[in-house]
Amino acid sequence: MSPHSTAVFHRSPNKKYDVASGGNGVYLLHPNGTRTLDGSSGAAVSCLGHGHPVVIEAIVQQSRKLAFAHTSFFTSDPAEELANFLIRSSEEAFSKVMFFSSGSEAVESAIKITRQFHVANGEPGRVNFICRRQSYHGNTLGALSAGFNGSRRQAFEPLLSAAFHHVSPCFFSRDAREHEDENTYVDRLIKEYEEMFEQLGSSSVAAILVEPVSGATLGAIPAARGYLARLRGLCNKHGSLLIYDEVMCGMGRVGSLHAWQSLGGVAPDIQTIGKGLGAGYQPISAILVGSKVHRTIELAQAQHPFVSGHTYQGHSIGCAAALAAQQVIAADSYVLMSNEWAIYWSVSFAIRPLC
Repeated sequence: MSPHSTAVFHRSPNKKYDVASGGNGVYLLHPNGTRTLDGSSGAAVSCLGHGHPVVIEAIVQQSRKLAFAHTSFFTSDPAEELANFLIRSSEEAFSKVMFFSSGSEAVESAIKITRQFHVANGEPGRVNFICRRQSYHGNTLGALSAGFNGSRRQAFEPLLSAAFHHVSPCFFSRDAREHEDENTYVDRLIKEYEEMFEQLGSSSVAAILVEPVSGATLGAIPAARGYLARLRGLCNKHGSLLIYDEVMCGMGRVGSLHAWQSLGGVAPDIQTIGKGLGAGYQPISAILVGSKVHRTIELAQAQHPFVSGHTYQGHSIGCAAALAAQQVIAADSYVLMSNEWAIYWSVSFAIRPLC
């Protein structure tokens, strides 16, 4: 399709886009009868392939029951069931779940909930976030501020928040110095975090925000051995929260449903998920919230009312699709509980049946 014959404001105004008119298993179909192998699962989204009958039927059935009810007033069975499923999958690391429509929304909400936690906890001076260079957390202004994808940030630099500060990425095989083993490499990175805490003032740091396995900006790079546990210790020491962004690397992509379960089992206070959560059948993301965070906010409602909300959060059809997708993944054992998860991630980028 010519870039001048479309009314859609595409990602690239000068690019010619092929039409995806259908999908079947691992293939995208085109009007002229050709097909494209969806080898990267559409940016790590379509983890069940295209046209899965169970997920489609769940969407149809929920559409017949209820499409939308505003979450200021109502909940829905799919949202409640999906939340319970995710809590059970987290080894009791989390107690509450909020559903959104995109990874960027989830990251923005994680940032805002972190802020509200500290206000509710009597520490309103905690305003700074320590993130990493060569990270990606989304495309809204808050998420861009947290991330460090240079090409995406450049045009918006004057609008990005100064509350976000960046330290080195964790890329042991590339960045380790000569004669530096994994432990001493992690020591060096943690020292950099400590210096950032000192520079900012320990009591001003709200959270550390990282991808347990880096996504597209750095490449599929897992945290070095012991790195996440050391971050957990730092946050405990300084009174900050630990946030994992698992929008890309979570939901089964590295051998366990949550990436941190395959990387030493050290859970965060807040975690974002998306992409493979709904397998592309509906736009859906979520944040998983630990009991400490939720309980603190809940107890402070009288003085500091919780403020959050998006029109389509907790959308019943989205939750029904995601619940069906996760039930298929669990029933058919698509999550690989294997020590070779890092190899699997780098080779396939997604878990999918060849249907």
